[in-house]
Amino acid sequence: MTVTVNEIMEKLGQLGTEQTKSTFIRHGAKEPLFGVRVGDLKKLVKEVKKDQEVARALYATGNSDAMYLAGLTVNPKTATKQMLQEWARQAYWYMIAEYTVAGVAAESPYAVELAREWIQSSDEQIATCGWSTYANYISITPDEQLDREEIATLLRHIEAGIHEERNRVRYNMNTFVIVVGTYVTQLHEEAVRVANQIGKVHVNVGQTACKVPLASDYIDKIVKMNRVGKKRKTCIC
Repeated sequence: MTVTVNEIMEKLGQLGTEQTKSTFIRHGAKEPLFGVRVGDLKKLVKEVKKDQEVARALYATGNSDAMYLAGLTVNPKTATKQMLQEWARQAYWYMIAEYTVAGVAAESPYAVELAREWIQSSDEQIATCGWSTYANYISITPDEQLDREEIATLLRHIEAGIHEERNRVRYNMNTFVIVVGTYVTQLHEEAVRVANQIGKVHVNVGQTACKVPLASDYIDKIVKMNRVGKKRKTCIC
């Protein structure tokens, strides 16, 4: 028996807490939202996955919790380019843009095409979505299927201009360097070089406890764990 959007929204309302809601708002979320922790959202995944129309409809509600749940439940292989472009335009804060949309797009047939398009956007949120999409795609894709020359070019682009970029774009460029150094064996040394060159990246994270990782230190930890080149099975989480 499938569920309806209204039934899922009611369940989200029951799972939300004022504390989580306040935390999300400090990070950039806006009404409407219930404040549901990601771990609690995952309790609804099996129900929603049974009906892909419901999964897509949840995103259209504009409710941040419902939008995130949509990303956990929609089948990225059946996502259309138009749907993903609409999702990117509607992603009004970074958790939806950089996690929900980027994760689904990265596992879709349009990952690189959309990442290239979004990275060039004058809209900061869409540009961050582009960098995150490409980084996620790299983390799940075998090296032989990657355009390593293009990725190397993007690394040099980051090296040349990261500190002059927009706030969340800086954050995701820094993450991109970490991801390349972590997951692409043949570009590991280049990523390390760029990480050392860019140094500390300053990002305004508002009234939150979030910190921007130092790319060189993060990659070094991966090396010590002997995990360089070990791909993820999925980037949707």
